[in-house]
Amino acid sequence: MKAFRLDELEAERAANDGAYLQFLRERNMSVGLYALDAGALDPQQPHRQDEVYFVVSGRAAITVGTETTPVARGSVVYVPAGVPHKFHHITEDLRVMVVFSPPES
Repeated sequence: MKAFRLDELEAERAANDGAYLQFLRERNMSVGLYALDAGALDPQQPHRQDEVYFVVSGRAAITVGTETTPVARGSVVYVPAGVPHKFHHITEDLRVMVVFSPPES
């Protein structure tokens, strides 16, 4: 078993001065914590893997392809591989758990 605490992951991510911290990588998936502060721009490019976002905290909107929806704590968004997507209009610091399948390369 591998178990993680969100507060410890957030501290590790912040200590490494990065917006993204991959904390689990297995044969068929990887999981990370993504952080964007209020007002930030999301620099993401389409990924080669399917993704699931689980919003841990914050408020924003996300556009996936041509569809846009608001997200907040508890939101879950699926993004198919290769589809352009961005978080925007980030009004509260955003913390998002990201699951990639297969693992992010």
